[in-house]
Amino acid sequence: MEDDQKDGMLETRLVRVRGLVQGIGYREACVRRAHALGVTGWVRNRIDGSVEVMVQGSPEQLAEMCAWLSEGMSAALVDRLEVTEVPPPFARFEHFERLPTL
Repeated sequence: MEDDQKDGMLETRLVRVRGLVQGIGYREACVRRAHALGVTGWVRNRIDGSVEVMVQGSPEQLAEMCAWLSEGMSAALVDRLEVTEVPPPFARFEHFERLPTL
């Protein structure tokens, strides 16, 4: 990921995942997938039953992560993803973590 940051290829997306995505281990699986892809950011449950994910990486990494968020966990029933591009300047995350519910 260091090379992506130096080359200006680093992008950030805020993703809201709607559907049956709480109470099934979705956030923990999300953290594992993010680590496997080498993306940084965070994931948390929202009071409205959705899951919110801030993800940072190369365009290819973000595409792979969004694909996983949509259909990567068999126990999840994702209705839709709401993806918002976060324009620079943005905070740079050092790792990917699970945050408390908001």
